[in-house]
Amino acid sequence: MSDTRFSKPLIYMLIGSALILALSLGVRHAFGLYLVPMSHEFGWGHNVFSLAIAMQNLIWGAVQPITGAFADKYGSKIVVAVGGALYSIGLLLMAVSSTGLMLNLSVGLILGLALSATSFPVLLSAVGRAAHPEKRSLAMGIASAAGSFGQFIMLPSTLLLLQNIGWSAALVVSAIFIALIIPLAWMLKAPMYIAPNTNLTNKPALSFMQILVIAKNHTPFWFLALGFLVCGFQVVFIGIHLPGYLIDHGFNATTGTIFLALVGLFNIVGTYSAGWLGGKYSKPRLLMGLYGLRGIAIIGFLALPLTTWTIYAFGVIMGLLWLSTVPLTNGIVANMFGVKYLSMLSGIVFFTHQVGSFFGGWLGGVNHDMTGNYNMVWMFSILLSLLGIVVHFFVNEEAVIHD
Repeated sequence: MSDTRFSKPLIYMLIGSALILALSLGVRHAFGLYLVPMSHEFGWGHNVFSLAIAMQNLIWGAVQPITGAFADKYGSKIVVAVGGALYSIGLLLMAVSSTGLMLNLSVGLILGLALSATSFPVLLSAVGRAAHPEKRSLAMGIASAAGSFGQFIMLPSTLLLLQNIGWSAALVVSAIFIALIIPLAWMLKAPMYIAPNTNLTNKPALSFMQILVIAKNHTPFWFLALGFLVCGFQVVFIGIHLPGYLIDHGFNATTGTIFLALVGLFNIVGTYSAGWLGGKYSKPRLLMGLYGLRGIAIIGFLALPLTTWTIYAFGVIMGLLWLSTVPLTNGIVANMFGVKYLSMLSGIVFFTHQVGSFFGGWLGGVNHDMTGNYNMVWMFSILLSLLGIVVHFFVNEEAVIHD
């Protein structure tokens, strides 16, 4: 029986990945708190800020396969360090953005590029390569849960900064914290796991183009990608627009912040549990269940009277389901194609996630500016849950390429 314990280099990598994801995703998940104060100060409709966030998600997704390919070829630590530097620069520019053009340059372009290097596809792929196949899903779940802890910590911290020093100074403070990603990137140096008695000399290496052709012709891979689009739409719509939705219904900014913090707190449980369950049960079937439960949760939230307690209950439930899709989806890609090109292939799947994120962020603002509410986008989110259930019925984990 092989030893499936986490090696010491992998433990160091998990700690580094956890801290990087906590910073990167924690700051990013707090962007929704800036929508109302920036829009009020500059006289923007919700669509201006929403478009910048939507562009961020689209650029993030579009460059993710390229960033992933660089990480596969040159190593994760260099890519993550560069991403951390770009992230700080983007936040500093966001702090002085007074026009839609500047907001799209900072929030959309620069932060979109930075997030492609400091988020799940690159970091989880690094963890997945270093972990024993039987523990890969669990290791990814642990790293994913750390990003949620960052969301839980950064949201109330950001609200305190907004209330005490204003939105522009809050962004400068966030930029200083994000700069810590640069030294943390050097913790990402665990070697790729190689099974004992593996004869690598008899395995001809596949090129990037060969692996892309294999992926292009593998239909379950594209169904998996389509399912991830649903995830992107739902989490970005709710993450960016729910604070504003609650303000429209008479609640203050603190209520929306607590909601998002609860999402972050309970997502720690959700992502860890998803990673653990993914090592024991069918990942596609687990994803079908997650998307179905998301749809039920949204229906319940809209059907029940809107009170502080129903808002917080929705935060708890959505937290359990929020990013639980990530370790499962990345785990399926690893099972299908092995781990050598995992960053690039996960990046391709992630692009569809970000297409969904673009429309979730942008259409939320358009719907609000045109009608004064979010009703149409809520209904569309429910329909997308049905799509998420259906497409994963056609996904399997059979290996196309073995490690």
